[in-house]
Amino acid sequence: MTNLGKLLAGAAVLGLSFGLAPAKAEDPGPFRCAPGDLYAMNVMVSGVEYWFPVYEMFKQAAKQMGCDTVYTGTPEYDVTKQIASFDQILARQPKGIMVHPMNSDPFIEPINRAIEQGTAIVTFAADSPNSNRTAFITSNNDLEGQGAADAVAEAMGGKGEYAVLENPGQDNHDRRIAAFIGRMEAKYPDMKLVARAASNQDPNKAYQALLSMAQAHPDLGAVFMPEANSALGAAQASVELGGKIKVMTADVNAKILDMIKAGEVFGSINPNQGMQGYIGFITLFLAAHPEMIDPMNGDVAAGKNPMNIPFIDNGYAVVTAENADFFYWDSYLKRRGTKGIDE
Repeated sequence: MTNLGKLLAGAAVLGLSFGLAPAKAEDPGPFRCAPGDLYAMNVMVSGVEYWFPVYEMFKQAAKQMGCDTVYTGTPEYDVTKQIASFDQILARQPKGIMVHPMNSDPFIEPINRAIEQGTAIVTFAADSPNSNRTAFITSNNDLEGQGAADAVAEAMGGKGEYAVLENPGQDNHDRRIAAFIGRMEAKYPDMKLVARAASNQDPNKAYQALLSMAQAHPDLGAVFMPEANSALGAAQASVELGGKIKVMTADVNAKILDMIKAGEVFGSINPNQGMQGYIGFITLFLAAHPEMIDPMNGDVAAGKNPMNIPFIDNGYAVVTAENADFFYWDSYLKRRGTKGIDE
């Protein structure tokens, strides 16, 4: 045996003599999933690009914590079909679901049933406040509506006629519209609301509605809608009318970004989707592991989940022609080297 071999052997014997245990694998810590733990994200109109960056960062946080994820939902704008997709993933008994409830009240029973089953629920972008969901993460829809109003009014010199297109019944959209109108009334008294119509995320309805509005109100100078699909139709109508109507929307996709850069859409209010997904997942994980939390209140003693956060604000950005290049989904995926919702 070489001198080095004798030295190592002697060290091993000495270690055993003094009761030194062999080194153990590093403790993974509390923020780790057990193998196979599944967390889901559930939405309606699942092909809408808005959801993709949310899931991208939801997925990243999960991978960093050793968890499995799945993207689920329905391609239709149909609350019954979304609830069916919610129940389908619930049948797999995931640890948690981060859900965008299309309508608040229809989701009360499915959310409460999921929690009773042992699946944690966090809502995002739209809420079901009367359910037992543990937390709600979104951009502040009131601030978004106000920011959109400021951008439009300032561009019009604080004077002129405007209209809104709506999706009644979807909580976050209703809030954006109400805040937009409220801001105009409170801060810009010379801005006059002359028309409103329900487009329900349908570009064709938005197109026809804006043409009718412009015919009835020849001095119409701007229109605001709380989501991007309606903006596609509204922008087409505005172009056909000579481009005099400023189209202000919320959320972006590649087509909207192209139209902003081309001057066909005035601008967009875009929630910070990545933070919505990343912080949303961490919140969901904690909701699924209430044993990690012992706040200075009576929740634990009362058998309640101590992870109870009524509202988390993930922030938003105002997208204009100057910064639109930062918001293209394909470029984002290429930079990150991932496959988005397909992985």
